[in-house]
Amino acid sequence: MQTKEFSHFDQAGKARMVDVSQKSDTVRQAVAGGVIHMSPECFQLVSNASIAKGDVLGVARLAGIMAAKKVDELIPLTHPLPITKADIDFSLDAEKSCIEITATVGMTGKTGVEMEALTAVSIAALTIYDMCKAVDKGMVIDNIRLLTKSGGKSGTYVRNDRK
Repeated sequence: MQTKEFSHFDQAGKARMVDVSQKSDTVRQAVAGGVIHMSPECFQLVSNASIAKGDVLGVARLAGIMAAKKVDELIPLTHPLPITKADIDFSLDAEKSCIEITATVGMTGKTGVEMEALTAVSIAALTIYDMCKAVDKGMVIDNIRLLTKSGGKSGTYVRNDRK
């Protein structure tokens, strides 16, 4: 089994930003997912757009998109990227009182957008929590994961279990 080297460390073990200047630009896309579980009461209020703070999903969508564009300010050693696509989708599951969050981020460039998609999901979920915490402090943000990625030298990745 071949082991991969961590590229964010130099020969002496010091952290560094990876030099991507010699890489070719390719079309890149990443899709990430996550879920926020809440009480049935809170779920109903979100579903009916009745939370006192306003349009929970609309604000969470905007927060996720904004977060995708600011990853280099949040996570050390990530590159500032010219994001050309950032979409946030929500799937409401009344039976489980949860909201599945999916973020799709894309661009043409030298490095991938996996961190941007994962951050977008995370911030969208945290925004839902923030806007709903007066109703349900027991919400759980869960299962944030990369679902797919395409482009670049490593090619396409598709999560097998999708859950």
